[in-house]
Amino acid sequence: MPSEGHLFHHTLLGARHMGKRAEPYARMTRAPLASAVKWALAAATLMGSSTAAAQSTGTPPEPTPAPATTEATTLDTVSVLGSRGQPRTVSSSAVPIDIIGAEEFRNQGATDALDQLRVLVPSFNVSTIPIDDAASLIRPANLRGLPPDNTLVLVNGKRFHRSAVITFLGHGLSDGSQGPDLSVFPSLALEQVEVLRDGAAAQYGSDAIAGVVNFGLKKISEGGAFEAFAGQYYEGDGFTTQYSAQIGLPLTARGYATLTAEWRQADDTSRSVQRNDAAAAIAAGYPGVPVPAQIWGSPKVDDDLKFVANLGITGDSVDVYLFGNYAQREVDGGFYFRDPTARSGVYSNDGGDTLLIGDTTGAGGCPTIALRDGAGNPIPYSTVSAAVAALPSNCFTFLSTLPGGFTPRFGGSLEDISVVGGVKGTWGNAWHWDASVTYGRNDIDFVIYNTVNASLGAAQPAGLRFSPGGNTQTEKGVNFDVGRDIETSFTADPLRLSAGAEWREESFEVKQGDGPSTAIGPLTQQGFALGSNGFNGFNPRTAGEWDRRNWAVYLDLEAQFTEQFLLAAAVRREDFDDFGSTTNGKLTGRFDISDAFALRGAINTGFRAPTPGQANISQITTAFEGNALIDIATLPPTNPIAQLKGSRALTPEESKSASLGLVWSSGDWLVTVDGYRIEVEDRIALSTSFELTDAERAALVASGNPEAASLNSVTYFGNAFDTTTTGVDLVASVETDHFGGTTTYSLAANWNKTKVDRYDPNFINEARVYKIEESLPKTKGYLSINHQREVFHANLRLGYYGSWYEDHLDSGAITVEEGGLPIYGDSRVIVDAEVGWKFASGLYVNVGAQNLFDETPDDNPWGASVAGAAYPVHSPYGFNGGFYYARVGWKF
Repeated sequence: MPSEGHLFHHTLLGARHMGKRAEPYARMTRAPLASAVKWALAAATLMGSSTAAAQSTGTPPEPTPAPATTEATTLDTVSVLGSRGQPRTVSSSAVPIDIIGAEEFRNQGATDALDQLRVLVPSFNVSTIPIDDAASLIRPANLRGLPPDNTLVLVNGKRFHRSAVITFLGHGLSDGSQGPDLSVFPSLALEQVEVLRDGAAAQYGSDAIAGVVNFGLKKISEGGAFEAFAGQYYEGDGFTTQYSAQIGLPLTARGYATLTAEWRQADDTSRSVQRNDAAAAIAAGYPGVPVPAQIWGSPKVDDDLKFVANLGITGDSVDVYLFGNYAQREVDGGFYFRDPTARSGVYSNDGGDTLLIGDTTGAGGCPTIALRDGAGNPIPYSTVSAAVAALPSNCFTFLSTLPGGFTPRFGGSLEDISVVGGVKGTWGNAWHWDASVTYGRNDIDFVIYNTVNASLGAAQPAGLRFSPGGNTQTEKGVNFDVGRDIETSFTADPLRLSAGAEWREESFEVKQGDGPSTAIGPLTQQGFALGSNGFNGFNPRTAGEWDRRNWAVYLDLEAQFTEQFLLAAAVRREDFDDFGSTTNGKLTGRFDISDAFALRGAINTGFRAPTPGQANISQITTAFEGNALIDIATLPPTNPIAQLKGSRALTPEESKSASLGLVWSSGDWLVTVDGYRIEVEDRIALSTSFELTDAERAALVASGNPEAASLNSVTYFGNAFDTTTTGVDLVASVETDHFGGTTTYSLAANWNKTKVDRYDPNFINEARVYKIEESLPKTKGYLSINHQREVFHANLRLGYYGSWYEDHLDSGAITVEEGGLPIYGDSRVIVDAEVGWKFASGLYVNVGAQNLFDETPDDNPWGASVAGAAYPVHSPYGFNGGFYYARVGWKF
């Protein structure tokens, strides 16, 4: 469970102090424990301890931390996330923060950072995402029910770049979002993970509306670890192997170089039933129809390689730091089945009544071949195939090459890299400064195979494999921060002043697809769909690169007016070259009523700038709508087709937030309760699909938009609606001596509700509003018991997920009568358990089970009748069932 001050670590993440310079590293490592504690509370972490690149803050140089083999046992975990002042424990913070220690984060069955956070942070939600185009490759996650790009991610306190994937199919909550890829961090590289559950745009800049997640990297100068992990689902699939290694090296006598690598491979899973249409085709004798025809499950992940480096040197007056990551992986997932008796643009264009036949030479003479009888049932394949065999040589149909239909496979190659470097020092004994540069890039190349470009007829690429292009997100930044303590007569402690400036550049590139994926073949005019079926390639007109630059300045003051009363204020001015300027502020306070009780609260304004990708992306996707698969084009607001349907230039989202909390800390007990309210105006999202009429299609093709010929509808980004999110977080922990050892009980719970206050019914419909308000559980929480006794430890976690709603396959309607596919999921309790042993030699062994009792959602009522998913596909706790695992490692 997220720690509320009861975990202990030997390093400080992002600590910033405004006092005197700490002792040099060589002296620090030999200091007695009392001096170590004093140093730790006053000194800042060497690596990445400055604020996010977007935040800017003044910090002094700090010493390299003690080697990994010297672990402190009496220092409360601390953080400065959400504060410019000295590091504080969670119980003394003026804002709500979850701090998850490295072992707590890693000691579970999940190997992906997204799933690890979902298990440990109640307000953090992510689902399996089996078939949602690019969202299956980089899954969107939601903090406090808001989209992924409303949460800012930091590494060592520096802003981390967003991913290159824009979520076009995000189950309503995440449609159109472009958040970061959290799956690129090896968990062995992490010292701790901090989650700030409060708006912080005035401190950190754009995106920090729901909160901030900070990944703190380990800093060791000697020793290391090696670890092997293996596990699989109770169903016997999804076998996962992972190997991790870490080493700490001295970088001169006063520095460190911590290197961590991880390699992972995960087989795909299938929780599918045979679709009725595929079963009917098999019954009619169609050969080669897959069983099941469509796979619903986790995609296959190959060669998931992650590397993180964290380096630093402490000098007499200047410190130098450098850290970064490199990651790559191959993802291969499922897609929708193409029915040989009905798929439009490939097999039929009249709902499956007759076969789509193309005249390849213009000689004519191609007859009509019926696919269904008068009762709507498929005509036996023997009858249809005989008619196909008798076709003249100039007449082409896909039944002659793919008689059993086909199911595309969709995936991609992902690569992520980031580098952060900087120097920090002091001016005299008062001012502290920090200068840094950042670079981040996320790149994805899509692939779709076992599919066709129907407009090409028989002239398909080898292996039916297409490279439809890809996306690249690149971000650069430079920031300079200063800070100092100012003695005053009206504060108990010095007034802490921080100020800074930042420049950032962000670019988004759409890479052109290969020829077959974008080709407008000779059969296009006869009704055969153009482009790679399922995911059209990016054509030369939609490919390109777009960028944006912005600068920001900020000022932050923190005053401890009395021993009981703390007040902090921040203001930030930011200017973007594409839509103008914004100014945001935050006021935070804490009042200690007694040694045990304290009140804390904050009010702030925030914003999220539309990304260059959202403003310029074009993509054609296949989606389920109205009981059929259709092609939908997502277009930039400046596109003539989008403008025909009422698009306008994007403007920033703006937010107002308030929180109020209570902290009770007494002995081994710690309890925090925090309520919050987040109002977001002009939220950016994808519009409802606007159907294109035949006349509109013809006019668009005539005006130089040939891709419009095969489109059923279009959608685009816009500022569509306002929401208010309210909620309460409860976190409690107590440490006892139960069961002959140290036993810690931790409870974390979240109640969260989002209401759509205003929306444009011409942009989003009631079904979309209902998904935003009802999709996620309103209540989610965990009770964990951690027992430590000598070399043995045991963890038991009970996770509660409240009831939830799924609009299956994004049907676009709420009720069955309206054509919807509603699913109402019941609440569930998911039990995780693990036992392990740590030996003096450094060897450790853990075995456990995630979802011990193999809980799954109730069966999908629309499974066989629609697309073959055995369970609801957006269950908040997944649908793969129980997973058992073992972890063996050695620390040296």
